[in-house]
Amino acid sequence: MMHIRPMAAALACAALCLASLSSCGAGAPKEPEERRAGPVRIPSIGLVFNVGDRYDSSFNRSAYDGLSLLARDVGGFIRDDPDADYGYMLDIRVLESKLGGADREQLLRSLAEEGRDLVIAVGFLFADSIGSVSRDFPSTHFVLIDGAVPDLDSSSSITCVEFAEQEGSFLVGAYAGMIARAVGPDARIGFVGGMDAPLSRRYLSGYIAGAAYVNPTLRATGRVVFAFVSRDASGYADPKRAGELASVLYQAKSAVIFQAAGASGRGVFEAATRLGTKAIGSDSDQAAILASSGQQSDALLSKVIVASMVKRVDRAVYSLGRELLSGAPIAGGYRNFGLSDGGVGYVAPGLPPEAVTVLADLSRRIVAGEIAVPADEQALADFIAGLR
Repeated sequence: MMHIRPMAAALACAALCLASLSSCGAGAPKEPEERRAGPVRIPSIGLVFNVGDRYDSSFNRSAYDGLSLLARDVGGFIRDDPDADYGYMLDIRVLESKLGGADREQLLRSLAEEGRDLVIAVGFLFADSIGSVSRDFPSTHFVLIDGAVPDLDSSSSITCVEFAEQEGSFLVGAYAGMIARAVGPDARIGFVGGMDAPLSRRYLSGYIAGAAYVNPTLRATGRVVFAFVSRDASGYADPKRAGELASVLYQAKSAVIFQAAGASGRGVFEAATRLGTKAIGSDSDQAAILASSGQQSDALLSKVIVASMVKRVDRAVYSLGRELLSGAPIAGGYRNFGLSDGGVGYVAPGLPPEAVTVLADLSRRIVAGEIAVPADEQALADFIAGLR
């Protein structure tokens, strides 16, 4: 079980020390190592991405946004990011794999060896390494985003955070079904996933279920066409291959493609832009992120994104950081977020009035338990068979 030193007194003392330094004209701000080496040990967080970086406009970006907001709200800083330096009250370090995820355990260990109070691993492929590292660093609390380690309880030093991706995907799937219906009876819809794994299949199952629910023509086999970039983690960092797959699916009469492929998803947007069609993003509000980047190429891509399924990794990261700063031990075990608590959902600026009404009703019915969204292939087959 993790025992975190109560932080309240330390934070108050740190604030007093800072005020004293300021009043005496302390000069230039301290560098990160100087801050940690001072008389008051400030709380610290480490986060490591599995594949890709903080600029993927998707899953990683959401996690990083959560940390940035936390640093701003508590007066902390993220190392190597001058835009996220708000003070001395929290030290955050973010690491990115340089070896396609092969250095997962090494990166986790490096953060734990620094004595960080909380270490967050972003991606289900950390499941094995986080269990191993946690045994060697019992004073550090670890969080696994999007994955599960077996046999945990509230006293464990690992917290696993998972999301009901199928629920948010059901809603964007329903919108895709309406888009296809407007195009014509021969229209298909498509899906491009990153790594072919159970997580990606949850997105796909929910998407197909939502489309089939509102558009009976999409219930037949082959009316929703899909592909995965890879069978390994490289599928989340290969936009070229994702674009090639998307081009094939668009040419197979897909009216819109939903991508759940991390940084690879950019290739889907590029294919949609080139072919003059539509796409659906995942995990973050990808149209807004691309439109606000300041790059003309990104602005063009943003115009083909008609909706995004959102997964609030940012909220999960932020809330866990807040728990650390409260001084109380973070509970181990499992946390699940879905549509009912805002853990997943969708954004679609400019949604037609009919779609607004339909999606609002579907959201209500899912939350009420009237619609049980399938999360795997067998449940999907049963769901479609039960539709009238």
